[in-house]
This record gives sequence, C-alpha cells and structure tokens, in this order.
Amino acid sequence: MINDIQKANMWKRISAYIFDSILLIIIAVGVAFLLSTLFRYDENTAKREALRAEYESRYDVSFDIAKEDFDKLSEEEQEYYNDAYAAFATDPEVNRTDVLIINLSLLITVFSILAAFVLLELLIPLKLGHGRTLGKKIFGICVMRADSVKISGFQLFVRSILGKYTLETMIPVFLVLLFLFNVMPLACLVGIALILILQLAFLVFSTLRTSIHDVISGTVVVDFASQMIFDTPEALTEYKKKLHAETAEKAKY
Repeated sequence: MINDIQKANMWKRISAYIFDSILLIIIAVGVAFLLSTLFRYDENTAKREALRAEYESRYDVSFDIAKEDFDKLSEEEQEYYNDAYAAFATDPEVNRTDVLIINLSLLITVFSILAAFVLLELLIPLKLGHGRTLGKKIFGICVMRADSVKISGFQLFVRSILGKYTLETMIPVFLVLLFLFNVMPLACLVGIALILILQLAFLVFSTLRTSIHDVISGTVVVDFASQMIFDTPEALTEYKKKLHAETAEKAKY
C-alpha cells in the first residue's frame, strides 16, 4: 500500500547514529582546536593560573585545600584563608580573565559543534540526497516526509539544525557548561532531565516512534531500498489517482 512506511531497522539506525556521532566528535574537536588556537584560549587559562599562583604565593596558602583540611585550621587561619581567597576573587584582572574564559568556552563550543552539524547533518545529506548522512548511506537508510514525499532542504534544515543541533545538543551542552561553572546547578540538572524525558516520550508515545527532530520536521527514517518515496506532493497525488483508477477499472469486472 502507498501509505505503508518501511521504517528503518532499529539496529541500522543505532549503527548509523554511532558512526555519524564519531565523525561529528572528530570534526567538532578539530574545529575547537583551531578556534582555541585562533582565540588564544590556552594563553588566557595560563594567565588565570598565573594570577592564582601569585595570590597563593603572596598569602602563602593553597586554594585547593580540601574541606576536611580547612576545618582543621584555627579560626584565625580560616579567616586569613577567606580573606586571601576574597582578595583573589575580587581582583579586577581575575574577573576579566574569568569572563573571557567563559565567553571563549561558549563561543568555541557553539561554533565547533555547529560546524560539524552543518557539514555532516546538512551539507552532506543535501549532496547525497534523501537526508542521508554518511552513516545512513552506509547502512541503507534515509529520511523522508511522513507522507512518503522526498524531504525538502528546509525540512532538512529544521531537522538537523533546529532539532538535532539546537534542541537536542546545544541546550543540554549549555546546561552542562553552566553546571560546571556552578551557575544554577540544580536548575541545570532539572533542565537536562526534562529534555531526556521529553525525548523518551516522543520515542515511546509518538505515532511513528520518532525523536524530537523528526517530530518538529515532520519526517521519518526509513529503509532506502524498500521505501517508495515521491519527489513531490503532486507526484504522490498522481500516483494515488492512478491506483484509484486501476482499482475502479478492476471493480467493473
């Protein structure tokens, strides 16, 4: 039947996902290395460590002291330690360096992952056709509209950049970075958990058992060899008319 959807085998989808993810990580790390060199990220982190070492030397303390060791200090020693750390934390140069490192971390993360997604999830699928990444091509699966029509460039953009990159990757990445920088850590954990729950809900309860990126783009991953895919909605309509005419002709007999 024309509306039959030959959904891709789950193991093929998982295999393609793993293959594509490995390539994506390799490219993202490579771009991140180039950007960190370009923006002198290591120089700024080294500057921050030098400022830290200067204050530790000036006050003869170590800011890496464990809590149990801190608790063993006398009241006067604890007050001296807190004063030393307060002086370090409020130093304008330290604050400028911290802000710069955070901004560079976000910038490098955003653009390195974006570059990998644009190449692997948008440009290559546009070249190969039918939304196929290298992994999908190797394992014989592809992407189409849920009505069996060929995926458009706009839908591919929505699926790969708005869905996979923005909603499923960058929002969790931002939350992880904020958590690591100790910015609203509880809210970050709750946000990550909500995204995971939402993804699982779509996979389990959506009609075609699809991910968030497929739901928002109206697409589905299918077996490339066995799935009938129409180039345009008009071609689908014409095929339906042809089937209807053939069925009506047979009914006469």
